[in-house]
Amino acid sequence: MKKILLYASVIFCAFTSSAQNKKLTDTTILQPVELTAIRAADKNPFAKTNITKAEIKKNNVGQDLPFLLNQTPSVVINSDAGTGIGYTGIRIRGSDATRVNVTVNGIPYNDAESQGTYFVDMPDIASSTSSIQVQRGVGTSSNGAGSFGGSINLSTNEVVKERNIEFNNAAGSYGSLKNTLLFNSGIFNKHYTVDARLSNIISDGYVDRANAKLKSFYFSSAYISDKNLLRLNIFSGKEKTYQAYYGIDKAALDTNRTYNPAGTEKPGDPYKNQVDDYTQTQYQLFYNHHFNPYFKGNIAIFLTRGKGFYEQYKADQKLKNYGLPVFAGIISSDLIRRLWLDNYFYGSIFSLQYEKKNTQVIIGGGANQYDGDHFGNIISATQQQVVPANYRYYFNDATKKDLSGFIKFTQTIIPALQIFTDVQVRNVKYTINGFKDNPDLSVVDKNTFFNPKAGITFTKNNFKAYTSYSRAAKEPNRDDYEASLLKQPKPEILNDIETGVEYKTKKYFAAANFYHMFYKDQLVLTGQINDVGAYTRTNIAKSFRTGIELQAAAVITHFLTINANVTFSKNKVKDFTEYIDEYNVAGDYTGQKTNFYKKADIAFSPNTISSIVANIVPSKNILISLTGKYVSKQFLDNTSNEARTLRSYYTQDVRVAYACKIKKIKDADFFVQVNNIFSRKYEPNGYTFSYTGGGALTTENYYFPMAPVNFYAGVNIRFD
Repeated sequence: MKKILLYASVIFCAFTSSAQNKKLTDTTILQPVELTAIRAADKNPFAKTNITKAEIKKNNVGQDLPFLLNQTPSVVINSDAGTGIGYTGIRIRGSDATRVNVTVNGIPYNDAESQGTYFVDMPDIASSTSSIQVQRGVGTSSNGAGSFGGSINLSTNEVVKERNIEFNNAAGSYGSLKNTLLFNSGIFNKHYTVDARLSNIISDGYVDRANAKLKSFYFSSAYISDKNLLRLNIFSGKEKTYQAYYGIDKAALDTNRTYNPAGTEKPGDPYKNQVDDYTQTQYQLFYNHHFNPYFKGNIAIFLTRGKGFYEQYKADQKLKNYGLPVFAGIISSDLIRRLWLDNYFYGSIFSLQYEKKNTQVIIGGGANQYDGDHFGNIISATQQQVVPANYRYYFNDATKKDLSGFIKFTQTIIPALQIFTDVQVRNVKYTINGFKDNPDLSVVDKNTFFNPKAGITFTKNNFKAYTSYSRAAKEPNRDDYEASLLKQPKPEILNDIETGVEYKTKKYFAAANFYHMFYKDQLVLTGQINDVGAYTRTNIAKSFRTGIELQAAAVITHFLTINANVTFSKNKVKDFTEYIDEYNVAGDYTGQKTNFYKKADIAFSPNTISSIVANIVPSKNILISLTGKYVSKQFLDNTSNEARTLRSYYTQDVRVAYACKIKKIKDADFFVQVNNIFSRKYEPNGYTFSYTGGGALTTENYYFPMAPVNFYAGVNIRFD
């Protein structure tokens, strides 16, 4: 921390000594340099979707960020609480959030250990976001975790030139409420800007007790001169959500879809404080400099501070499992425990960019370190005489160091032909000092990844065609290492080939992108128990995803536009071995049996994903949006077993918005949004496990149901 503050002071002093107090004339300094370093440019040979501030604002009713991305190609979203408020998930081309690289202003956001992305820790970040780019597949080199399914880059750093104040409010089903206050100073005294936000979001959730209380703030201030920009961002999120991540079995799904087993180990009424309680604060300092019209650079330092716990009521716990001795014949107790995370993630990113005529060169990279403590406390117990007050029963720490660099080269050969190359080297050292259930197991893993990318783009008039090859590699997650030292997991490797064509005019847009992604040593759950008795993922030699993404948009008339996309894919794992626990008639564990599959479907990878949006403008101030989403059947594991599936589903949403001007108010927007208007019963997420008892196979499926028809209504008011 002291090094980071010293680093910030040096940058600030260097800036203030060189900055000149004159009128801002070069508006190119207003463009965030850190974005061009990692985002795919228009002519780069990769599949991508750019989402503007207006589109973000239109769909932002307080739900987590994945729900704002639901209409982008190849995306499937889910929500533990069934409403999109609280814990949510996203998959791109069947890859979950642990395989999707997420950055905020170019700074890595994925959790360093699980590699997942917890958008609940950034409540209402969409209200401060100016643009989003979603790349599908490996894409261009970025900062942080390896991109397998895709990457999501958020920008909050665009300069707002005009002063305004906004008050955004929305209320809806299941006690959902969002209040946001925004302030943008615009550019004042020729050089300064200040942006700020306060947000409060609450919801009872569709699932029983799946309530969420989310609070956040955002503050950003910048100094801009002709050649320099210095910006400080501080934003924080506080989430307290009742746990809803257990899912429900088939019987409950058919009879009581809102049932939540969390907290029910407590006798009588469910335990009221079975919650996840976490606070995350991010500090970002950027310095951008334009050396001349052709050469610019940026450097940023950051700190992400996270601390919190999830609390559980646990019944009839054996004291020996908590390191407690038997006292007076007492061997077990009901207890309440908190499992804590206390972490620091800090580092720096940089880029140097040269662009002149037909040549662009970008050199970039970053260095970061994660320091995380994992520990658990028993805060109370029914057998108080045997459990000390606030007893800590485990403590493990971990450190992860990540150093990476890339060089991107773009050359226009002739006006219609452009080549692109991109080479990244990434070095990761991960040290784990024990696990909760295996405190004596320590792991040190070092990996160096070489990730080349190359492609070519042809553009002529309204037509564009491209093809590219990209390679990505990523280290295993924390849980994957919970195996014996002799059977540690290997990194995953992905080779991705993309070929696409686009045609675009003022009224029409059509695109097709073909992809073939083939994996080596992909980590998947097989059911196999490792040497320390845990069900962890294991490497499988070969698997692949291949598909085609089709997009179309058309201005049918002056009052009707339509946007649509569909993905058709095949997702297979080769030579897969399933492990199933076996028990005898008496219920004693006897070992594991195996089933072999030559070629089976990859879990959570639907063969068809599509969406359509129709925008109708019956008058100047009214917009009606009709949104549909279809997702085909998904398998819950890698066996293509029809008994372990999520059903296909189609949902339809409707939104009506009315914009007007009221005296002393610059803009007022009123809206009503109805989701799932046909009240479709569907479950986009779940899990499964199987076992045999006395020779008979039993399969247990668990599901996360989404809410039936529900609505939001709100008003957004903007003042000068």
